Amino acid sequence: MSKRVYDQIQPPDMSFDDEDGKGTPIKSIPQTKCIWDLCIQATERAELNTTREVDTKGPFLKACLMFPGVLQENSNKSVESTMFVVGAKSAAKTSIILRFLDRDEQPKPTTALEYTFGRRSKNNNMLKDVAHVWELGGGIALSNLIEVPITKQCVKNLSVVICVDLSKPETIWTTLESLLNTIKLRAKKVIAELKRDCPSDANQIVAECLARYGSDHPDKDNLDIIPIPITIIGTKYDEFQNFDPEKKKIISKTLRYVAHHHGAHLCYFSSKMEALVMKTRGLLGHLVFKTQLSKTILTDHSKPIYVLAGMDALSQIGAPPAIVGSRSTTLDNYNINDSYSQDSLHWSPLEQWKQLFLSTFPQEAEAVLPDDPTKDTKYNESIIDSVRSQKDEELERFKKLQERKMREEARREGRVM
Repeated sequence: MSKRVYDQIQPPDMSFDDEDGKGTPIKSIPQTKCIWDLCIQATERAELNTTREVDTKGPFLKACLMFPGVLQENSNKSVESTMFVVGAKSAAKTSIILRFLDRDEQPKPTTALEYTFGRRSKNNNMLKDVAHVWELGGGIALSNLIEVPITKQCVKNLSVVICVDLSKPETIWTTLESLLNTIKLRAKKVIAELKRDCPSDANQIVAECLARYGSDHPDKDNLDIIPIPITIIGTKYDEFQNFDPEKKKIISKTLRYVAHHHGAHLCYFSSKMEALVMKTRGLLGHLVFKTQLSKTILTDHSKPIYVLAGMDALSQIGAPPAIVGSRSTTLDNYNINDSYSQDSLHWSPLEQWKQLFLSTFPQEAEAVLPDDPTKDTKYNESIIDSVRSQKDEELERFKKLQERKMREEARREGRVM
C-alpha cells in the first residue's frame, strides 16, 4: 500500500476532544478485525517486548536514574504530568507558561491559583502526553495554596518551578527562602502519605532526585535535596544583564548555591531573548514530557546561567565571602579567616550566603494579606458593602430565631439548654 493511500485512510473515531479539552477516550470492542485492529495488536506486542527488555536490564534502569535524559521518548503510553509555577509578583510566571505552551496571548495578572494544560502528540500521533499546569499568583502571600496541586496523587510526575525577578534583587532571597521551605515541608508530608499506601512509588521519587547527584558526587553529604524536581528560573535577564558586574556575580553565585543545595535546576529567562526562551522551553519540556535535554551548562556570571541539578559543585561555586560587620569582602579577595564577627564563624554555608546577599541587597517586606480580605479598606465598594451588611444582619436575625426555636422545643420536651 502506498504511503499516499495509507495516509488517506481514517481510523475509527476512538476519542474526542470535548469542550473542556480533556479528550476522554471512548473504547469499543470491534466486531471484525480490520487493519486498525491489527495495528493495535502489533502495538501491544511491541509494548510488551519493550517492557520485558527494560525490566531485564538493571544497568539500563540505573543509567536512566543517574542520567534522566538517557531514556528515549519511545514509550507507547501517554504521560500525564503536573507542573506547578510559583514565584514573586510580576516575575513573568504567566509569560513562561504561555511561551512553553506556544500560545500567542497577552499575559494577564494571575488571581490566586489558576489552571491550564498542554498536550503533545506522541510519535504515532494517536496518543498524547498531557501537562497539567498550575500557577500561583500573589507572590508568597498565598503560598498555603500549594496544597491544591501538590498531592500524593500527582507527586510521582510533579515538578515545581520557582520564578525570581533578577531585576529586583531586593525580593529574591525572601521569595526563595519562603517558597523553598514551604514546598519542602509539603513535599515531605505528601511523600510520607504516599509511603503508607505505596512504598515503592515513594522510594522511587526520592531515589530519582538523589540519583541526579550520583553516589560519587563530592557534595552529596552536605546538601538538603528536596524530594521532588525543582527548577529555579531567574526572569527578566534582559534588564539584569546591565547590572554592575560585582552585583551580578553575587546574585548568580548565590542562586547557584541555593539551587545546588536543594537539588534544583537553575536557568535564566527573558521573554525578549529567543535563545533563552528556547532553552527554558527545552528544560520544562523535559520535566513534563520527558523529552531529550541538553546537558551543556553555563556558569559564567556575565552570561545567562544554565545549570542542571547534579552538574554543579561547591568547589566550582566557591565559598561565600566572610561578613565583616555590616559589610562584606568581595568574592575575589575572600578569606575564610578574615572576619570581625565571631558569630559568622558558626554559620552554615547557606547562612553565610544568606548574610552576604542580605548585606548587599536588603530585602523588602512583602505585604501580608489580612485574615479577612473582605475587611481590607482598599477593596471598598459602597453598593456591595451595603448589600453585604444587610445580608449579615439578616443572618444574625436568622441565627437568633433558630436559637429561640431550639430553646422552646427543649422546654416542651423537658430538656435544659
